[in-house]
Amino acid sequence: MPAPSPSSSSSAPTPTPALTLRPMEQDDLGACHRLSLLFKWPHRPEDWHFLLQMGQGYLLENPEPDAALRVVGSVVCTCFGKAHAVIGMLLVQAELQRRGLGRRLMQHVARQVNGRSLMVNATAAGMPLYKQLGFVQEDVLYQFQGASAKPELVALPPGERVRPMGKSDVPTLLALDAQATGMDRSKLLAALLEMSDAVALDRDGEMLGFALVRRFGHGRVIGPVVAPDAERAKGLIAHWINTYSDSFIRIDVFASSGLPHWFDKLGMTCVDRVTLMRKGPPPQKDPGMQLFSIVNQALG
Repeated sequence: MPAPSPSSSSSAPTPTPALTLRPMEQDDLGACHRLSLLFKWPHRPEDWHFLLQMGQGYLLENPEPDAALRVVGSVVCTCFGKAHAVIGMLLVQAELQRRGLGRRLMQHVARQVNGRSLMVNATAAGMPLYKQLGFVQEDVLYQFQGASAKPELVALPPGERVRPMGKSDVPTLLALDAQATGMDRSKLLAALLEMSDAVALDRDGEMLGFALVRRFGHGRVIGPVVAPDAERAKGLIAHWINTYSDSFIRIDVFASSGLPHWFDKLGMTCVDRVTLMRKGPPPQKDPGMQLFSIVNQALG
């Protein structure tokens, strides 16, 4: 959750209005988008629409007819199978922060997920709340971006190459993602493939990994990227960096991936860090396959 705005200690706090907590609907997305713009988050209306297609959103609404901002809080929860869920877009209007509204949204979501393990990518401002709710740190995500990344040639092992993906590769893509994440993300990936370009890491006809790129925010985002190891992940990522070297590119990678220093070398800037936190049992992953970059911070 974004950091609260500073306030004068001499002024009395504004009373919290009576707010309605209800499910988010398509007609609310314009107001939700305006709320995220207040925090300079890059999500387009299309990005909000996609999130609501993939999961269930909830909002806090100010019912007063003269309210300057109707939607004053939001959260979106996406379930993956019967065991796991990801929380994103937890936002509370700056003037109403530190009044328990973020906790109210989170507790409501927790009651809706039927005991699923919860994952969230927490900002520094949001971490105290998540810790209080029983979340523990699992990893750190580095957000790199830039419009002038240096082209990079990555040598792959003999017999391996990066090639365009075809429809016949989709079942293998879903299987590799399930190995890397321990979750059933087939609905999400099917929707992403409709709006993304995709390449596969191939060895003599065997698909070993994949990387997607799509429009998002101010330009393009690379992710998810799944591969057996960091060097092969670099080969997949470099393909898209080289393809769009003159465009604005964003990618979110895990500290545990070993890749952050490589992006420094490419001339991309680390503009943010968030902490991957979890409440409940972690998914069972295949140690031979790894998720290197995410779809986005709201979906994991």
